[in-house]
Amino acid sequence: MLFFIEVIIPLSLPKTFTYKVSETEYAFIKKGMRIAVPFGKNKIYTALVIDLHQTAPTLYEAKEIHQILDEQPIVNEFQINHWFWIASYYMCNIGDVYRGALPSALLLESETILSQRQDTSVNQADLSDDEFLIYEALQHQSSLKIQNVIDILNKKTVLPIIQKLINKNIISLQEEIQEEYKPKLIRYIRLHEQYQQEEKLIELLDNFNKNANKQKELVLQYFQLQALEKKPISVKHLTETAKASAAIVKALIDKQVFEEYYLQEDRVNFHKNKVDYQLSLSEAQQNAVNQIEEVFVEKEVCLLHGVTSSGKTEIYTQLIEQYINQGKQVLYLLPEIALTTQLVSRLTQYFGNKVAVFHSKYSNNERVEVWNQVLASSEKAQIVIGARSALFLPFSNLGLIIVDEEHEATFKQQDPAPRYHARDAAIVLANAHQSKVLLGSATPSIETYYNATSGKFGLVTLKERFGKVQLPEIQLVDLKDSYFRKKMKGHFSITLIEAITEAFANGEQVILFQNRRGFSPVLECLTCGHVPQCPQCDVSLTYHKYKNQLRCHYCGYNMAKPKNCHVCSSVDIETKGFGTEQIELELAGLFPNKNIKRMDQDTTRGKYSFEKIIDGFKNREIDVLVGTQMLAKGLDFDNVSLVGIMNADNMLYHPDFRAFERSYQMMTQVAGRAGRSEKRGKVIIQTYNPLHNIIQQVTNNDYEGMYKEQLYERKIYYYPPYYRLIRLTVKHRDFEKLKEGSVWLYQVLKQNLSIPVLGPEEPAVSRIRNEYIRTIMIKIPAETSLQATKKTIQKILNSFDSVAQYRTVKVTVNVDFY
Repeated sequence: MLFFIEVIIPLSLPKTFTYKVSETEYAFIKKGMRIAVPFGKNKIYTALVIDLHQTAPTLYEAKEIHQILDEQPIVNEFQINHWFWIASYYMCNIGDVYRGALPSALLLESETILSQRQDTSVNQADLSDDEFLIYEALQHQSSLKIQNVIDILNKKTVLPIIQKLINKNIISLQEEIQEEYKPKLIRYIRLHEQYQQEEKLIELLDNFNKNANKQKELVLQYFQLQALEKKPISVKHLTETAKASAAIVKALIDKQVFEEYYLQEDRVNFHKNKVDYQLSLSEAQQNAVNQIEEVFVEKEVCLLHGVTSSGKTEIYTQLIEQYINQGKQVLYLLPEIALTTQLVSRLTQYFGNKVAVFHSKYSNNERVEVWNQVLASSEKAQIVIGARSALFLPFSNLGLIIVDEEHEATFKQQDPAPRYHARDAAIVLANAHQSKVLLGSATPSIETYYNATSGKFGLVTLKERFGKVQLPEIQLVDLKDSYFRKKMKGHFSITLIEAITEAFANGEQVILFQNRRGFSPVLECLTCGHVPQCPQCDVSLTYHKYKNQLRCHYCGYNMAKPKNCHVCSSVDIETKGFGTEQIELELAGLFPNKNIKRMDQDTTRGKYSFEKIIDGFKNREIDVLVGTQMLAKGLDFDNVSLVGIMNADNMLYHPDFRAFERSYQMMTQVAGRAGRSEKRGKVIIQTYNPLHNIIQQVTNNDYEGMYKEQLYERKIYYYPPYYRLIRLTVKHRDFEKLKEGSVWLYQVLKQNLSIPVLGPEEPAVSRIRNEYIRTIMIKIPAETSLQATKKTIQKILNSFDSVAQYRTVKVTVNVDFY
């Protein structure tokens, strides 16, 4: 009788694959275990078992597995079903979902190992120079990796040389899987058992000679710590307390006074953060909690629409407590890693070590630890805070999912696949677990608010700020008029400078928002008008003064700032437009004695960079924080009295149907950072168009007005929530082939679908990394079957792929791409 397993491979493949196993292996293997399997000619991948059966594949001969990697499943049924839903709904391959879901330390990759064959005699005269170098290296060590060969030969293309050595029977290849995750072991110390009796110990202390005073001090310090802390003492703790070197500890271990041992410890520990305090809610907050509980009796999803600084986090904390008291797990999703910093410190003060954090700034090993804690339903990970990837953790007892700032675009993954929306995927996951979802926002997305007002979701509104603090006063500055009347200093209006000066005089802090990083987006020659462009993308290069270079924000290409124009050699080169770097420099010129910091993608690359900036600002070491949209989300600083929006217009005029909605959300959220304690805050918005509807709605805090106006437009122009959107992005290096292929695809879609198909359109940036781009948009009405439409689109894409001349044209599908 034959036994088989069905597995997912971590490659962009739509199918599952069948492998042969023995009867013993069949009895041992469970769904959700990882298995190392051979795939292709000689590669080995970490596959995931999703089924066990006895049906042989019809199209190919099933290979045998390489080895079983787990003793217990590391993925549960909930996850596997959720992954298949994501692959089906977002029209991507199940292999992509699997690869995106697991921490990379759990996806072991095969490394090719070269070793010398012992059964072959080698005539060194027959070897070329490169071949001889590899052969010689193998005389000194038993095996080499491909990377070692690249280093030895100082060449990138080494495979032909390796192939020649294989053909000459001199070397053989083997694929070896390397276990990447290593538990963190802490070195502890204890007294050797021979000194456990008191008389022996006194004898030891008396026998320390004069030269061993430091050793004697260390032993005494050990006893002092043991009496105080009554827990195992780590070598690090002992050496730090006694101000001794590791050499003294080693000497005592060698003398068998101490013995060392290791204990496994979690890399992230919040136990020391816990503070005992009672959570006290205001009347409005308590009402909101009661209303949410009522909604959850009838509905699965509830929207909490609370103005900025209304104390939504305290409401979440109250609800989290209820669910963890029932022994349930809670997932708290945030749109930005920057936000986790503040939230973690707030929640760990209340819940201590029950909080775990999961996002990409954490190391591989830290992420594996959180994965294992969630899998084991450990108390250490009852509450998981994370960015969108935390959705893939192996929850088995999920009670509540909180999606904070649910309107944020960063919840939607753009590249690579799976291009899922964390908010929507969270609702589906909660449905599988029969748990509840709470969406929170001061400026809900139009789709969510539509679902809430039409009765699909519950709706709870919180209209007052915590402590009855007033919403900030918003003042508009007309830039056109200010430039005309010469009331500007650089990019700062006199009104904004006076407001900053006043804030400093009162010992308060300031936030300045400019949604563009770098110094200046354009460098222009005043003689011939030439603007340096990226050679690989259709965009101008952004000038970064700090590094004195021009950089492409799409592909990373950079070059030193030119001294003269590359076209006409003129030295008259000027910057146009401005980014966060320029604001920071201008501000330093206006207020030289103040500490000014910038928070954007360039300054937050390190693991702890967010913490450093946010803690510095919270501790009032920083006077002004200049930043991009990272600042606009849920951060809470009680000493900020002024927020300045440097230019509101560059958000309004994006070629995107969401531009107005996003502008409103962004400005309202940034404005909400001001005046969060007793004193009323102030917001100054600089704009060339103060009478623009959106800017007026932000000034009057009129969310309803914005919502109704946008909803009316969406209905007329066939956009969500009335229509679902699917965007196909077609890419190729050859412009003509791309044009031909995209027109073919458009025409076939148009013939087979009786719904609006638009395109093929040239996007705003029509070439990235030397690939030309065209987009096709499909609008699906609410009453049309989504599943049937997707099936038709998939069939057309499969037939497009089978046309020989278009095989090299790449098509990516983005469902609900907004």
